[in-house]
Amino acid sequence: MTPEDFERLQALVVGRTGQRLGRDRMKLAQHRLASVARREGFDDVGALLAGLWDKPVASVGWAVIEALLDSETWFRRDRAAFAVFADQLLPALASARPGGRVRLWSAGCSTGQEAWSLAMAAAERGIDAQVLATDLNRLSLERARIGAYSGFEIQRGLSARAMIRWFVQADELWTAADALRAGVEFRRANLLDPMPDDQKFDVVFCRHVLGGMEPRRRALALDNIERALTDDGCLFTGPDESLDGDTVAFRPVSGRPGLYVKSAGALRRAA
Repeated sequence: MTPEDFERLQALVVGRTGQRLGRDRMKLAQHRLASVARREGFDDVGALLAGLWDKPVASVGWAVIEALLDSETWFRRDRAAFAVFADQLLPALASARPGGRVRLWSAGCSTGQEAWSLAMAAAERGIDAQVLATDLNRLSLERARIGAYSGFEIQRGLSARAMIRWFVQADELWTAADALRAGVEFRRANLLDPMPDDQKFDVVFCRHVLGGMEPRRRALALDNIERALTDDGCLFTGPDESLDGDTVAFRPVSGRPGLYVKSAGALRRAA
């Protein structure tokens, strides 16, 4: 891969997803795209990119983009924030909603561990919750829908009790039980595109996604999230991700890193 190829990749990824690729990731990009080149029938990464630049094909372009997006995740990631959500926000929201149903959005769900974690938190507290989990990466979404994980992946965040209660072992994999599946939907979606007007969520988890976005597109993603969030809803970002200067739509909750609610300005706009 030439530096010129990498610059074009940077522009492609930012334009389609808002995510930035640092120059230090050039070798990683070369490594990740090798499997894409083989899968798409090219001799090597150079041939893959030359073909993409010469005759852009949407499916190949997205395969390249998806390979370059970070997908690391695990169950109940960022435990402090997850405890606030599960023990405080969930019960409060359920008591304030007609019928007690809470609507949750895992935005950037990767291979699904966050979505299943949200569903488990609700089920363990007897709360009726519907989880929508979205991501751009089709391969990650396929894994998420299957809901099958290795013992290492399961134990990365879950206790043995939770593992046995919510997952069924088949050979070397643990698969999400039907009781969890009933409340989770996986869908491909781009944060740069607005959600349908009739879809509103009480809590949005968009963690370890926004921090890597180009500022102008991050502001657009945040605007789309704000419009999809109920007025008294909450947004969780990664604890080290700050929205300062990016948006006037959200304000941080004091003492709760990564937790945001709608600002007064956003509420006035909605009214």
